[in-house]
Amino acid sequence: MQLLQQVQSGRRPAPRRVMLYGTHGIGKSTFGAMAPRPIFIQTEDGLGEIDCDRFPLTQSFDEAMQALSELYTAEHDYRTAVVDSLDWLERLIHAEVCRQRSVKNIDDIGYSKGYSFALTQWREFLIGLDALRGDRGMTIVLLAHARIERFENPETETYDRYVPRLHKLASGLIQEWCDEVLFATYKVHTKQTDEGFDRTRTRGIGTGDRIMRTTERPAHVAKNRLNMPEELPLDWNEYARSFTHSIPTEGDSTHGEPAGV
Repeated sequence: MQLLQQVQSGRRPAPRRVMLYGTHGIGKSTFGAMAPRPIFIQTEDGLGEIDCDRFPLTQSFDEAMQALSELYTAEHDYRTAVVDSLDWLERLIHAEVCRQRSVKNIDDIGYSKGYSFALTQWREFLIGLDALRGDRGMTIVLLAHARIERFENPETETYDRYVPRLHKLASGLIQEWCDEVLFATYKVHTKQTDEGFDRTRTRGIGTGDRIMRTTERPAHVAKNRLNMPEELPLDWNEYARSFTHSIPTEGDSTHGEPAGV
């Protein structure tokens, strides 16, 4: 009976946990800067041209955790924590694993166990982000670069696809944790031209439009829990329109309340 008395019903909107990954310079940091009252935890030096609040460049995993701790305990009006970027944070995590194991390189730990050990730090970091989301009502934005991996699909022939530039164990953990995983890319069309002698040539034609892919396809990893269109302009406001809860106003309190978007 005690559990039945605690049964909840209805929808319980909460601040989003979103990862945006894509190629260098496509506008990932700009996307994060468009979120409500963002504060950047920067692990790479790439925010010089963006008008945003940021912690000093993080030099170690302990410093990254300290940033989360201060956002949790200090009085502030920030609504969004932006980690820029995850793949540079991974370098700090690997350095911490090496320090703890007294090795120079994470690959020096036999049988690739170093990457499994690194999940301890990743989980610690995600727990810190969960605390910001749950207790301080902050939206979480995780930015990462993209890489191309060879994917062995048991149902088809092997093919290439875009994935976050993280070790596969860390990438899987973070993708599962996030509500949305979005792939930022340029819109490309293909055109076939006749070169004579029964030969054709396929060319890629770029429009320069920057977009987000929201659903997994053979060419990329992605997911969403908002029934979003498969393609959206690379713009925070376009993403925010998919939310089912309201956008907070400037006068709303942040402590202990969902920040939404």
